[in-house]
Amino acid sequence: MTWDPVYQGNGVVRPGVALPPPPPWRTFPRKSLGGKFQPPPGLVSAVNAALFLRRPLLITGSPGSGKSTVIESVAEELDLGPVLRWHITSRSSLTEALYRYDVLGRIHARQLGSDTDDISPFLQFGPLGTALLPAARPRALLIDEIDKSDLDLPSDLLDVLERGEFEIPELARYERATVAVRGWDSNQLHGITRGRVACTQFPVIVMTDNGEREFAAPFLRRCIRYTMPVHTDIEVVKRAVRAHLEGVDVESEPIVELIEQFVARTRSGDLLALDQLLNAVFVVIGGAAPVGYQRDQVMKYLLRELSGA
Repeated sequence: MTWDPVYQGNGVVRPGVALPPPPPWRTFPRKSLGGKFQPPPGLVSAVNAALFLRRPLLITGSPGSGKSTVIESVAEELDLGPVLRWHITSRSSLTEALYRYDVLGRIHARQLGSDTDDISPFLQFGPLGTALLPAARPRALLIDEIDKSDLDLPSDLLDVLERGEFEIPELARYERATVAVRGWDSNQLHGITRGRVACTQFPVIVMTDNGEREFAAPFLRRCIRYTMPVHTDIEVVKRAVRAHLEGVDVESEPIVELIEQFVARTRSGDLLALDQLLNAVFVVIGGAAPVGYQRDQVMKYLLRELSGA
């Protein structure tokens, strides 16, 4: 864990220069951060309320506040398997989250003289559809940044969240009663009869919201809501740094200074994310950490206020 300016900016080719080791949270394939997550006050109660009531948990908070890590923490602790993820954009639709039908691919296969008209290869469940498949144990699903959706999407979700089932129209009128459909996160096939999918265990759903819009009451009443607190407690921040950077002495002078500056800025209203602080700590703890003017420059970029230009 060292800062090493491998890029010099002088145009001189340096063959074979190795990049420094990455932070633990930037290693790939990506590992779950659920075991490192430190729940803020009240979150454990909100999660348990959602679990007991089989309701989605809607978490509001600023970017980088740890909203999307909550589902990883729950899934890891309850052994729910890999988290299904549905990242919302303004173009997202409920249908694509439930299933995908490659109608053009099927037409193309016919034109190429395919001997079969099997619809199965051209269907795949989306992340929400996979989460609603019958199972002995519930699946964990992240619906990320739902406030980025178009105005109708939350309302479109209401019936699915209430009933826990949906229909695939293309299969409801298909000649065969049962069709095998591939899941979202694996090649496992699931037999669907007459196009009906109904969950036997309602999934554990966390929806994240950056607070950029208001939602209608019918949608909100179907959720357990929690707002992530701003990082203004030094001891809480220290625990988070310890969890993510094992072995780091959070009482050492450079780390304490960074943490105190971070907390002072959040208390004054600056929008900063915890992962920005973790990046800064990772840089300064190395044996070849930047010093003087170079350190100031690096910290300026790492701890830049999120709401500013």
